[in-house]
Amino acid sequence: MRNRWAVTLLTNVIGWGLALLWISPLIGIIMAAIRPVEEILYGWWNLRSFHVTFTNFLYAWAGSKGTYPLSKGILNSLIVATSSTVLPMLAGSLAAYAFARFTFPLRRALFATIAVLMAIPQMMVAIPLFMLLDSLGLLDTYLGLILLHSAWGTPWITLFLRNFFMTLPKELEEAARVDGATDLQIFYKVILPISIPALLSVVALQFTWVWNDFFFALLTMMSPEHYVATQCIVWMRGKLHTPWGLISAGSLITMSIPVAIFFILQKYYIKGMIGWMIKG
Repeated sequence: MRNRWAVTLLTNVIGWGLALLWISPLIGIIMAAIRPVEEILYGWWNLRSFHVTFTNFLYAWAGSKGTYPLSKGILNSLIVATSSTVLPMLAGSLAAYAFARFTFPLRRALFATIAVLMAIPQMMVAIPLFMLLDSLGLLDTYLGLILLHSAWGTPWITLFLRNFFMTLPKELEEAARVDGATDLQIFYKVILPISIPALLSVVALQFTWVWNDFFFALLTMMSPEHYVATQCIVWMRGKLHTPWGLISAGSLITMSIPVAIFFILQKYYIKGMIGWMIKG
């Protein structure tokens, strides 16, 4: 009995210790954001003098001292992330249903190609993508970045939703087909309503990934008025010094959106991570 109690105690101590170690950077960011810079010069853990201020949040949101306002960056990110979630979800769901229910030439080869496309690093195709968007006149536009994210997100959405559709009973579709419904009607009126958990999982994952993106935004957006939130944070860094409090406040504001979505759709987010397993 004592041995079991000792093992339980040791497990809890190790677990809480690892958890504290894991969140310590976040605690440091919060401390840097809410305290004057002179109080954190010798470390955010120095609590000899502790004064709470929200000046950094106000400066980060409104922009100051040559920085770009995060309020505009948040709006730009919402435009890009929302559109880059809806478009690939529509395209990916249609493709996934076709792979799950229909037989057509090169079906397996096309599905394997989609799976391979997911493994391509962004940096490998940066130059071709830049030249393509430039030739189409889509550089430094919301549309160009939205199409880029949509194209990048469609393969994994297709794979995930195809796996989900494979688990749905075919009897529902057969009953609707007997009643005279077409394939599109079956998809929109039967399949999609019962697939809401999977679709919300896609929303949670895709929105978060697009929101946190910096590479594609850096590749395509050049004008300050088009900067997304992640770009605005980078430009908060000065030429002669780094305002850590300002950057920390901007980071907390930016991360609050995907964190809120995660808590709202938490159970679907976890299902989405499990959904990477390939079935059939």
